[in-house]
Amino acid sequence: MPESEEVRGGGPLARARIRTEGSGVREVKSAARTVALLELLAARGDRPARLDELAEELGVPRSSMYQLLQTLVDRGWVRSDTTGSLYGIGISALHTGTSYLDSDPHVRTVRPFLDEASDALGETIHLARLDGPNVVYLATRESHEYLRTISRVGRRIPAHAGALGKALLAERPDDELPLPEGPLAALTENTHTDRATLLADLAEVRERGHSIDREETVTGIAGFGFALRYDSPAMDAISCSVPVARLDAAHEARVVAVMREIRTKIESVLSPASGAPDWR
Repeated sequence: MPESEEVRGGGPLARARIRTEGSGVREVKSAARTVALLELLAARGDRPARLDELAEELGVPRSSMYQLLQTLVDRGWVRSDTTGSLYGIGISALHTGTSYLDSDPHVRTVRPFLDEASDALGETIHLARLDGPNVVYLATRESHEYLRTISRVGRRIPAHAGALGKALLAERPDDELPLPEGPLAALTENTHTDRATLLADLAEVRERGHSIDREETVTGIAGFGFALRYDSPAMDAISCSVPVARLDAAHEARVVAVMREIRTKIESVLSPASGAPDWR
């Protein structure tokens, strides 16, 4: 499912409204509208949007959307092309996102361990955080054999669809899983779309101690996910992704052993008693 569809699944304004209602604080309409617009533009990636598209998508009058866009363009949160008819996310969003990663004590602490896992296995290693029904990539160390040209950092995928998300969902009771309403989206033909099969998989994750993604997120790629239990319930997880073409039983056993050891090392230096703020 394209990321723009994922955002539309609950509706950007609806998502902002749910967050505010959960806090018991009355929503500030202009702020919710601004956040929804930025989320929508970010989800479109390299597909800029026209004024009419944005107004229709968010259910906002065209004149109001134009004023909001111009305000955000002036402040660098949105950019427009030379004709002034196309809009995309602006560079100020990058500044803020980078600040988030640089200021997070968990991300800073985990990064060297990702390097250690990458050096030991030669495979792609991820750190991600649960965000509602999705996981967001916070850091990635690419495989020594294949380097992606597009960074995963900041991108999100449905939590039910891969190793990272399933590792974190398994840390929660079945009746408290942050899953979307309706059918579960399929990223590949192997993605869980039925809740019963997902719950059965999560039961195995709890028993095994780590999750396994066999081409559920990307065809041709297997993943092994490990929740980091310095929070309760865990919010962060690490994973190792391996092309199935070179994944035999011996390599899988080594991946699991190394990643378990890396998780233990991370959890030994991060704990609720570390003094870091609890940003949740």
